[in-house]
Amino acid sequence: MGILSGKTALVTGASRGIGRAVAERLAADGARVGVHYANNGTAAKDVVTAIEKAGGEAFSFRTELGVPDDAVALWAEFDKYADGLDILVNNAGVGLTAPIDQVQEIDFDRLFAVNVKAPFFIIQQGLGRLRDSGRIINLSSATARIAMPLVAAYSASKGAINTLTLTLAEALAPRGITVNAVAPGIVETDFNPWLAIPEMRARVERYAAFGRIATPADVVGLVAFVASEEARWITGQILDVSGGSGLGNGSA
Repeated sequence: MGILSGKTALVTGASRGIGRAVAERLAADGARVGVHYANNGTAAKDVVTAIEKAGGEAFSFRTELGVPDDAVALWAEFDKYADGLDILVNNAGVGLTAPIDQVQEIDFDRLFAVNVKAPFFIIQQGLGRLRDSGRIINLSSATARIAMPLVAAYSASKGAINTLTLTLAEALAPRGITVNAVAPGIVETDFNPWLAIPEMRARVERYAAFGRIATPADVVGLVAFVASEEARWITGQILDVSGGSGLGNGSA
């Protein structure tokens, strides 16, 4: 019996990277996990298979985010597998790397549609399914507090998520629902393919206090803690899990 036994969790964008690691960890802690994905069904099925082989429970389903009525479609699919929810992890997101004078409006709109609008309405339309004393965990980014001109638009989207987290924590407190954001730094996943460039990798390694690049395993422990009963008195927090990125004089 894990600490999340009897709980149902949903992790958006859980077919790879941090989302996959979070799904597998929550399942290991006893939760039945919904593995949402947008494109790679094979990878999502691999996540479910890995969870089941480890003795956990999971199901996968596909919906696209950043399109009209994406939240409606997501919950319609979720409802086919579960009749309620205890833990919602808004992990799915897209990136945009470009200086401000090169950001195209169509790309900006897509970024905010996926990173801000989708989680806003997923939460809004999921509140009737989320049980009292539930957990909402939003994946933010350390770039919302560190000035990185090449990801200005992405950073702004995560700043919006931080503000949403604070607001919802106050609004949902009467139901005992906690709302927190977990803010990683740069993590070794296919979300950051440019880490394959040696000089860029070396630069990022210098930027973190520990002198290395994070892995998803460095992030999931905090997510699991916030999802647990032990974190019942923690809400409205932006929890940094960036390995001390930006503490010194490094430059990313």
